[in-house]
Parts: sequence; structure tokens; C-alpha cells
Amino acid sequence: MDSTPSTRPNTGSDAPKPLKRRGLKRLWHAAGYSLAGLKAGWYEPAFRQEAIASALLLPLACWLGQNWVERSLLVGVVLLVMLVELLNTGIETAIDRIGPEWHSLSKRAKDMGSAAVLLSLLLAFFTWAGALWNRFLP
Repeated sequence: MDSTPSTRPNTGSDAPKPLKRRGLKRLWHAAGYSLAGLKAGWYEPAFRQEAIASALLLPLACWLGQNWVERSLLVGVVLLVMLVELLNTGIETAIDRIGPEWHSLSKRAKDMGSAAVLLSLLLAFFTWAGALWNRFLP
């Protein structure tokens, strides 16, 4: 047995270090993880409803927007709602992973994630309402 001290700190786990991928291989694996996240999100009812709504709203945004700025804003707020919903689902999943017992900090984290979703929905609503107003009631 080698008597030289280990230069690697003891982390309390004998698990192997994750592989460091570089270049296209890293991008390929990152894309796979992202698709897995979208697939996991699909099984969350709120995300699924927002994804279905976005399938209707995104083409409508291209018609409703009168220039590229309006189109970008309309598309952007729809995608923002979906993004915030995925982050909220991630927070809730991590909290649920910790344990089923009630804790005030777990409730606080979940409530803040829910509030973020609400704010993104309000932003989307008022952005779309403004675009509709501008288009039909100038």
C-alpha cells in the first residue's frame, strides 16, 4: 500500500468523480439532460397546460405583433411562463426529495416558487392585453 497521503480531500463518499466532457460531447450530453427535463416537466399538469397554451399562443404572436419587437415580447413572455414553471417544479421536486414532513422553510420555498409563476403569468397577461389593445383599439 502506498504510504503517501492522498491529495484528494475526503468527501465522505467513495463515489467516482463525474466525467469531465468537453466540446461537442459536452453539448450533446447537455442537450440530452435538457430534453429529459422537458420530458419530466410534461408530466407536471401545470407545465403541460402552459405548453399546450403556448402551442396556440406562439403562432398567434407572429400574427398579432405588428413588428419584430412586439412579436419578440409576445413570444418571450409565453416562454418565460414556461421557464418559470419548470424552475418552480424543480424547486418543489427538490423540497419533496428532502422529505414529506412539513417545514416552514419548505413551505416558504414552495410559496416563493408559486409567486414567481404568478408574476410571470401576470406579466404575460398584461403584455398580451396591451398588444391586443394596440391592434384592435388604437
